[in-house]
Formats: sequence, structure tokens, C-alpha cells
Amino acid sequence: MSFAAAPRRPSGGGAPRARRRSPLGVAVVAVAVVVAALLLLAQFWTEVMWFDQLGFSRVIWTEWGTRGALFAAGFLIMAGTVFWSFTAAYRSRPIYAPSTPEQATLDQYREAVEPLRRVVMIAAPVLVGFFAGLAASAQWRTVLLAFNGESFGETDPEFNMDLGFFVFTLPMLRFSVGFLISVVVIAGIAGLITHYLYGGLRVGPSAAGGPRTTPSARIHLAVVGSVGLLLIAANYWLDRYSLLTNTGDRFDGASYADVNAVIPSKGILAVVAIFVAVLFIVTAFRGDWRLPAIGVGLMVVSAIAIGGIYPAVVQRFQVNPNAQELESEFIQRNIDATLSAFGIDDVEKEQYDATTEAEEGALREDAETAASIRLLDPQIVSPSFRQLQQNKQYYNFDDSLSVDRYEIDGESRDTVIAVRELNLDGLGQDQRNWVNDHTVYTHGYGVVAAFGEQTGPDGRPAFFEGGIPSEGAISELEDGYEPRIYFSPSTETYSIVGAPEGTEAWELDYQADDQENGGQVNTTFTGDAGPSVGSFGSKLLFALKFGEEQLLFSDRVTSESQILYDRDPQERVSKVAPWLTLDNKVYPAVVDGRVKWIVDAYTTTDAYPYSASTPLDEAVADTLTQQQGAPIELPEEVNYIRNSVKATVDAYDGSVDLYAWDAEDPILKAWTNVFPASVQPMEEISGDLMSHVRYPEDLFKVQRTLLSEYHVSDSSEFFSGQDFWNNPADPTSDVEPAPLQPPYYLTLQMPGQEDPAFSLTSTFIPGGNTDREVLTGFLAADADAGSKDGERAEGYGKLRLLELPRDTTVPGPGQVQNNFDSNPTISEQLNVLELGSSTVRRGNQLTLPIGGGLLYVQPVYIQSTGGTQFPLLRKVLVAFGDNIGFADTLDEALDQVFEGDSGVEASDAGTAEDEAPIAPPTGEPGTEPTGEPSGQPSAPATEEPGSGGGGGGSTELDAALQEAATAMEEATAAQQEGDWAAYGEAQDRLQQALEDAIAAEQAQGGSAG
Repeated sequence: MSFAAAPRRPSGGGAPRARRRSPLGVAVVAVAVVVAALLLLAQFWTEVMWFDQLGFSRVIWTEWGTRGALFAAGFLIMAGTVFWSFTAAYRSRPIYAPSTPEQATLDQYREAVEPLRRVVMIAAPVLVGFFAGLAASAQWRTVLLAFNGESFGETDPEFNMDLGFFVFTLPMLRFSVGFLISVVVIAGIAGLITHYLYGGLRVGPSAAGGPRTTPSARIHLAVVGSVGLLLIAANYWLDRYSLLTNTGDRFDGASYADVNAVIPSKGILAVVAIFVAVLFIVTAFRGDWRLPAIGVGLMVVSAIAIGGIYPAVVQRFQVNPNAQELESEFIQRNIDATLSAFGIDDVEKEQYDATTEAEEGALREDAETAASIRLLDPQIVSPSFRQLQQNKQYYNFDDSLSVDRYEIDGESRDTVIAVRELNLDGLGQDQRNWVNDHTVYTHGYGVVAAFGEQTGPDGRPAFFEGGIPSEGAISELEDGYEPRIYFSPSTETYSIVGAPEGTEAWELDYQADDQENGGQVNTTFTGDAGPSVGSFGSKLLFALKFGEEQLLFSDRVTSESQILYDRDPQERVSKVAPWLTLDNKVYPAVVDGRVKWIVDAYTTTDAYPYSASTPLDEAVADTLTQQQGAPIELPEEVNYIRNSVKATVDAYDGSVDLYAWDAEDPILKAWTNVFPASVQPMEEISGDLMSHVRYPEDLFKVQRTLLSEYHVSDSSEFFSGQDFWNNPADPTSDVEPAPLQPPYYLTLQMPGQEDPAFSLTSTFIPGGNTDREVLTGFLAADADAGSKDGERAEGYGKLRLLELPRDTTVPGPGQVQNNFDSNPTISEQLNVLELGSSTVRRGNQLTLPIGGGLLYVQPVYIQSTGGTQFPLLRKVLVAFGDNIGFADTLDEALDQVFEGDSGVEASDAGTAEDEAPIAPPTGEPGTEPTGEPSGQPSAPATEEPGSGGGGGGSTELDAALQEAATAMEEATAAQQEGDWAAYGEAQDRLQQALEDAIAAEQAQGGSAG
């Protein structure tokens, strides 16, 4: 026999002398503690000040309080259980351990471990407890939803339980059980190691067949094992419910094999686990480990046979040969749940017998829609806004502008709008210093708006609001508005604003020639937009937060100063409502005399039974998100989404307002139980704000993604998948592989719709592995919310789906773009436009269901390749079926397509001379070769005798090209010399020469016909 090791006493006979502490060391430690405390306080208390200023202090205290409570609970449960397991095993160690070779080896380990035993038995539980606390605190949303959940008023088709159980309660139960299993496993390992190390458990041969565990070790391990098995049983039981949100190969939710094999097997395995747990309890008293060993073996065999083999046999030999019949019920469950979860269960479907024959006057009944066709591409014209309306180098416009609508002269007009944001990068390096960056250049100024369906001189945007100071139709409509933009997506740095009354203003507003002080107009911020930095304490905290000592010593940080930071509207909404998922696009609107940023927000979950799971980042990805850069953080997978909240951020004072847009959403109800004062009722939305609310882009993208398959509502047809669709790639993208074509906002009147409405639209093409791109469907959402105070328009959000007959061939976006690009007349004319130092940029390809078919419209922009570059709209492409129009104006292009008279007058009618119609290409997909290409002039010009078939077109074209080359050379020389008057004259001659060249090219083509 050998004795278990005991702690050794220190040698030397006397107590060790206390070590003297160095005063310098104490001082260094004290200073380090103070500095660390200040740094933590700078991060903590400044956040409290930020939330308090916005009126959302309850949000941060609730979040931090819940996180803190969960961290404490997780830490205590894990650390306490592991510490108990360590100490219980140590205290019950045997006084005498059998003398065996195994114990002799362990004696050496015990001697090595003993000096560190106390540290290990405390440090190990604290360490694992810390990580457990972090894991628990991350589940604060799950816990708050579980305790504040609401009823959905609907039950699942399998267990007949309210859907709220799956969305709110089940996630917390799964986390709790999983967490407790981790606790038991780690505590069991701690106890097992301690018992083994100190002789309570032996794995080698025992003397005279004696017991391998001491009674204390047996009871300890048996109790831990029993608790673990009960938790495993609970986990098996919860697995039954989680099967309803499984992601399958063909459809999501529980399948035939899941319902008839897996769910029963999970129940059986839960009962087996409980039975084995009882065997462990019996062992704790009887001391025979054979019973629990047999039970564990039974569990393993049951898990393999009942939980694995049996469902696989059912799937392979019963389901696979009869899948369509057996899975029909469960596919229908998936279809119904998906349509409901994504708000597409009320789509108005209509068979649209689209014609491809362009007839004279075909658009007469669609006059209002044709007059509202948007020509200005918000993704292209930002450089034009920048060159023509930026005003100063320290302002800028976003690369992707926004489409909205404003009532001008009593008529709703589609509008491309942008905000003149602050851009410190536009300043020269000699202008960059702390005073300028943070106290002088503090804000942007005003909005700029242009008509969407019209262009100005030379293809420039037709601005109706702009300039500094702001003036135009919006200013008149709003009787003036606050133009200063302190909060915007591009404003990343902090600003110090505000000053005592009577202090000379130093915040730069704008420059004007008729002003004193060098023509500089200054202002002083007067709102309530950020935490105060008037006291020394707040100055110190923010100086530490931003690492800027100037905050402590600058005379411009006064008793009335405020500090503005976190100025991106999306970031502000995300902070005050961390439970919302935000739309990638934030857009500005002038509302009630203020510039407001409007942000669409969603409540989502991945726990809706039987609904299709969708990767949100993939569903919303398209050309626009690629242009915007990295999207905001999105949930990985969702199977339920609601646009439950509309949020606004005031561009002047940064105030955030959240409005309940879908007050019936159970998830929104749950969160309003948590934060009752955060969300205002929809009745608080003013009529002016309501007129600028629109249907959100990301929600529409998710819905169109789902509708590419779930427009099929019959389970048998869904199983075959032969009628699935795809969303087309953007035909104007030069990226490989091309991203999806984005949806477009425009005003149109859908078939069966009483009046035109501001809408969000997209198209569909055939699914599967094919490069054939014909149109199969057209989707439009009514995006107009009306203009009444607190009352949403009746038709808002209505989804209308036009399904094209399967036996017709209507060109899709890719085919239409191919027709445009391959048409010899168009390509020749575009080549002329690209002569010299200019390039062609193709705008968004819009699709409109008018004239009994599908009309495609695409603006064409010309832009310089060097020097000052901004696009100007020079041409418009139009297609209907295989008929193509290409002219200076939309009105002319429409007439070309529809046999000389479209039946409508487009918004740009009369702005250019008539041009000859363009012949469509022959032999393209979806076209039938004919003797004479449709759209050609019925009476081509005759040739003069002796002309050789060339007419006068060739001579005139050569002369025009020569004149264009000369004008470009003169323009370049004038630009280098700084003679801008001569440069302007040369540009005018170049423009005239290009127009003459185009006319000569058309005349040559006509005479050659």
C-alpha cells in the first residue's frame, strides 16, 4: 500500500520573511490600474452618453444588463460545477491507495502536480467559466425573445403547436440543453482525471478482483453520467421539433422519412437514454458498472440502428422509388409555409399573352406609363451630378444615387436625388489639420434632384433642385428646408459643433462672392445632435476614446459644444435597434422641411417550420450591391422576413425614429415587449414622409428569389421542377460572371391595374442548366405608400406576377442586349460616338409590360476617356419583340419601333430631329427569318445615276469625321493652354461634327438598302 500524496511543508524551520514591496512598483501598478479604468470608462460611459442623447438609453442598459446576467449565470454554472467536481473528487480521495505499478507511476505525477493543485483547481474553472459566460452572453437576443415571445396564431402541420414555440421558445431550449451538456461533460472530465490521479479510479488490473472505484468516486461519476444522459434524452426529444426546420436537398422541412422514421426514432432514443440514466443511478448504490456499460452499448447500437440505419432504409427503399407520391404532402407543407413566411402568399398572378409584333399606335392605351419611362440611370449619372452640382471639392455625391418621386406642379414625377455630403478627402493636404477636419468642415449642404424621365441640354440631367444656397421646386414645395447635412453615409469622422450665443461662427456653410470674410458664409449648429463635451470630464473621456488631446486644449471646444460621431444613418439605426436586420440601401428625402434618411428594417428568423431557408447575402447580391461594396452584416440564413419597421435619421440633428410598419408581426411584438418605448406606431408617420416611403429593395430581391421556384404552388409540379425560373444576369455588366440584374424603380401601370403607380420591378428567365434566355415572367411590387398621415395606401406592397405562355418566345434581357450590340447600324453609330477620347456607357435596361407585350428601354451615355469625365445621355435604345429603335430621344426611338407612330408622346418629344428607323438583326434567337427585315423604311432612298451605289453619304461622312478630329485636337490644345472659351467653342464644333457624322452614316445606310 502507498499513501496518497499530501502537501509538503516548506523546509527551513521558520516562516518565510515577508518581501518588502517597492514604492515605485506600487505607484506604477496604481497608475496602470487608473489608466486602464479610464480607458474602459471612456468606451463605456461615452456609449451611455450617446444612447442617452438619442433617447434610447433603455436599449443599451437592457442589452448590457441581459448580457451581464447571462455571463454571470454561464460563468457561475460552468465554473461552479467544474470546481465542485474537482473538489468533490479530491476530498473523497482514498487515504491508502493500492500499491501497484500503476499507482507508483501516478505518485510521480501527484508529486509534480501537488504544488500547483490549488491554482489549477481554481484557475481551470475560472477559465472555462469565462468562455462559457461569453457564449451565454451572446445569446441575449434568444433569451429576451423567449421570455417576451408572442403567439403567431398559426400552428405547425406536424405537432399542431403554435409557431411561436419554434421561433421563440425552442431556440432557447436548444441552447440551454446544449450548454448544460457542455457543463456536465467538462465537469465529468475534471472529476474523472482527479479520481484517477488520486487513486479513486483504477484502470489497470485490480488486486484479488477488488473494485476499480471507491464508493465516493462511483457515486460521483454515476451521478454526473446520469445527469448527462438525461440531458441527452432532452436533446433527442428537442431534435424532433427541430426537424421541421431542416434543410433538405429538394425542399426544406421534415420529409416523409423524417416524419415516419426519424421523429419516432428520436423518441425511442430519448426513452433509451432515460433508461440508461436510471442504470447509472442504480450503479451509484449497487456498485456494479456492468449495467450502465451494457446500457451505453445499447444506446450506441440504438443510435446506429434506429437513428441511422432505419431512416436510411425507409428513404432508399420506400421513399426514393415513390418519392413524388410520398413526398407530395410534405412538399405542399413547404410551399404553403414558404409563401406565408416570405409574404408571397397573396401574389396576384396573371397569364400575359405577350405579343412580339410591333404595331402602329400600340402604346396609345399606355400613354401615362410611356410618358414616365425613366431615362436617367442612378448608377451612372453620379459623375454628372458631381461635375455639375458638387460646387466645392469638400462635397461629394454617392456613387449610387436614389430614385424617389416628388409632386411637381401637381404631378408626381420620378426623381433621381442625391445629397451633397461632406468629403474631407477632397481637401488639399495643406488644408488638413485638426481644426479644419473637426470644427470647420463639419457638414454637407443640400440635396440635388433631377427629373428621371427627362434630360437637359446636351444630355445632362434636368435638375429641378440644386445649387448653394438650395433653390428649386423642392425648396418651393417645402417652403424652404434645412439644407445642412451633419449625418450621412460617407461622413466617417467626428465633428465638434455648437458654441455659446454671440460667439463668431466658424463652421463653414458655403462660399459666396457677395459676402465678407473672403466670401465665406459660416454657421453655428443649434440642434441637439450629440453628447456634450462642455465639462472637463467629458472632454477627457472623448479625448481618450478618439485619441485626440486637442479635445482638451482647443478653445473651440466650449461649454456649449457637442461631439457628433457614428454619423452613418444605418449605423445609428443598427445601434439603437440591434434586433433589426437593415436594408442595404438608405435613401434621402426632403420631409416636412428636413432632409431625412429613410432606412428599411426587417425582423427575421431561421426557425419558421417548413419554410425554405435562404442565404440572405446571396439573395440580395446584384450589380448594385457590387457597386456599393461590402454589404452590411446580414444573417446567414433566414426562412421568415417582414419589413416590420421603417426608420428615419434626421440629416441635421441625427435623431432616429422607428415606426411600426407591420404591427401584426409577432417578432416585432416580442421586441416591443422588450423595448416598449423604442418603436412608434405607424399613425405617427406624417403624410409628407409617407409619400416618400417605398417598397424595400432587399425584401423584393428575397421575394423574387423565392418566386423563381415558389410561383409553382402544386406539389407534383414543384417536385418535377420543370417550370422553375431564374433571375437574369445584368446584361450591362462587364464583370464575369455577371451579377444578377437589380430590380428597378419606375412608374408603370400593370395589366389590370387602374392607374400607374410607382413600382419596383424584375424579370424571370428559364431555370435549369441552359443558356437560352427568353422571358418567362415579370414581377412588380406597388411601391407607393400614399400620402395620408399615418395611413398606408391600400395597394402598397401588392405583388403582381405576369406569367408568359410557355409556347411563346419573348426575348429576355440577355437576348435584347445581344440584339442591341449586334445590330450593324447601332454598332456603327456607337463606334462613331466612341471616336477620339470618348466612350459609350450603357444604362440600365428597363422592362415594361405595355403595348400588349414587353418593351425594353435602355439609355446610352457618352463619356470622355480622359480629363474631366462625366456621362451625358446621347441616345436611347428601345426594343419590342425583335424590333429595335435607336435615336436621340425616347420618343423617336419608340416611333421607329412601332412603324413610325407609337401612339404616345414621350416626355422628351421634340428635342431632336427625326431619324430613320433601325433594322433589327436577323437570325438571332427567338426571331424568324423573313424576306425583308421588319422596321426598315418602306421606300428606301433611290440612288443618283453614276453614284456607284454610294450616294453622297460617304463624302459627307468623311468630311464630318475630319471636322470632328480637327475639333478634338483644338479642344485638347485649348484645354492645355487654359483657354476655356476656345475649349467650349471646340466642344460645340465637335458635337455638331458628331451629329453630322451620324446623319451621314444613316443616309449612307439608307441609300445602300
